[in-house]
Amino acid sequence: MRERVSNFRREYLAAICRRLLFVDESGVPNWADKDSPSSVSIGKELVELMPDAPAHSRLSPQEVGAQFQEITRRFIEGTFTALLHARPGTWRFDLGGHISQYYQYEHLALLDNLAKQYPDLRALLGAEYLVKPDIIIARHSEEDAFFDPEGSLFTEDSLPAPLTPARRANYRGYLLHAIISCKWTIRSDRAQNTRTEALNIIRNRKGHTPRIVAVTADPMPTRISSLALGAGDIECVYHIALPELKPSHRYRREPGPGRYAWHAGRREEAA
Repeated sequence: MRERVSNFRREYLAAICRRLLFVDESGVPNWADKDSPSSVSIGKELVELMPDAPAHSRLSPQEVGAQFQEITRRFIEGTFTALLHARPGTWRFDLGGHISQYYQYEHLALLDNLAKQYPDLRALLGAEYLVKPDIIIARHSEEDAFFDPEGSLFTEDSLPAPLTPARRANYRGYLLHAIISCKWTIRSDRAQNTRTEALNIIRNRKGHTPRIVAVTADPMPTRISSLALGAGDIECVYHIALPELKPSHRYRREPGPGRYAWHAGRREEAA
């Protein structure tokens, strides 16, 4: 199993290198902020640690974003399915789509229909409640036999869990398990968008909160921390190549009192 999951990771990074990662004539990779010397130096170091060579042609930012979502979705589906014995069930892994398709947010479709019918109501509500995540993981409700193979639990005399949407007898549809935001790079406005999306997911649900996750390729530690060190709105932030990123930078004292900055290279001094 370890080798199988490792293969998924190698294929994931190789696909990112071959299709998305581009290095210009100055050696600046497209996951670095060219206006930030620290971002450029760490980004270059990270390119050297990738398992495959960068692409020969540069995609537009929109194409990079769309393909990053699809490559990440396939990686998640592959690894999740390989470990299905740990979380059995009927799952699906989709790109985009409205959250109102899922149990916890079906009431938002009714709200949206009313807003379309009454423009004044739409102006009051806005449209922020209709979140369209980059990647969705959802689980279908299950037949009683899935939970009770012996047929002794769900009987006419004893009907436990009469309301849970996990039972297909109560609800025939999908429950939103996780939403994943894919950010090839992180800028302050994009970080704020991700947080706003997460807060709307939490605030507008009826039922349990789905897992709220972000994935990024940005090499700059301060940019990653702008998402990772939050107030609980985002559950997890993953870097596409964290084991490679860790040795590719260090936090070093700069001239002047109390000044530090991130630089490429092995870590020499802890923050």
